[in-house]
Amino acid sequence: MPAEGVRHLGLPIAALSDLQRVLVVGSNLRKDHPLFAQRIRQAVRKGASVSVLSEQAQDWAMPIAHAMVQPASHWAQALADVAAALAAEKGVSPPPVSGQVTPQARAIALSLLSGERKAVLLGNAAAHHVKAASLLALANWIGDQTGAKVGYLTEAANTVGAQFACALPGPEGLHAGQMLAGGLKGVLLLNTEPEFDSSAGAAAAAAMAQARMVVTLSPFKANMAFSDVLLPIAPFTETSGTFVNAEGRVQGFHAVVKPLGDTRPAWKVLRVLANLLGLPGFDFESTQDVLALAPALRHPGATHIPADLMSNATQAAMDTAPVMHVPVVAAIYALDGLVRRASSLQMTADARGQSAAQEVTA
Repeated sequence: MPAEGVRHLGLPIAALSDLQRVLVVGSNLRKDHPLFAQRIRQAVRKGASVSVLSEQAQDWAMPIAHAMVQPASHWAQALADVAAALAAEKGVSPPPVSGQVTPQARAIALSLLSGERKAVLLGNAAAHHVKAASLLALANWIGDQTGAKVGYLTEAANTVGAQFACALPGPEGLHAGQMLAGGLKGVLLLNTEPEFDSSAGAAAAAAMAQARMVVTLSPFKANMAFSDVLLPIAPFTETSGTFVNAEGRVQGFHAVVKPLGDTRPAWKVLRVLANLLGLPGFDFESTQDVLALAPALRHPGATHIPADLMSNATQAAMDTAPVMHVPVVAAIYALDGLVRRASSLQMTADARGQSAAQEVTA
């Protein structure tokens, strides 16, 4: 469990349709979260005013009332400017960072001070930002002053569930960047291709090649350049399981089709590996047995993660100094191995545009 709580949307998904004021930070909303975009589009049709902080102007298929187009390296400063404008309008002390009351910042501040149902929503790029904690701290200050809910749009279907399940490094653990930097003796890769699933890119593949042993669990012939063992597993569509969505709602699902041939779901392969190694606590017979490891969800009627475990509050200090590193966000049809291998999706304008951008960058 994250020390400060599970990060989440901060409001019910259905409430997005009834917002009157919203500030979206670091998201290409239409491409990153199309279903959320549709709900906010409904809110705009009812008169909602949408403000945006992003690196470039984007077509969201809805009117944008106020836009601050800033390099990602300056996003913390941009939010500090909005906070300064709020402080000036309300006659209160600003947060402990320096901000300037620019025309754009004041327009966003005035928008958030009006209306009743409001939200400050942090997107994928904000979550990946090197100053993500500062962005959250500033967003919370803005939310406190305007009565806006503050939350994360969340990157994937189970982002909240992964936090709840403690899929995070412990006190002596390494985060993904440290692991992909090299120096590991053994690596177990589950449904991931480091070259495409991390900002390290080709450097991650080179680091994996230096490990003594790399085992890949994947439905595809993935990581062949550096894997010593490839264990075939069924994709998520061929097993049952549980997701926890952005608002904390527990959502179970069933297998769509039977696994192909002798493949097995990843949880069964991991269980067998653990049994062979003599590790305790891996006597699972079903996905419900795995789910039972979460005490808060053992009750058959559990529909949400307990509210006291979810929080977007933070004690992080606010830091607006510019940074060199910019957040890396996967394009809509490059997010995982399934969509990357879907030839029909790779023929779309979005996929072709991303490929062209990568060629230019290279």
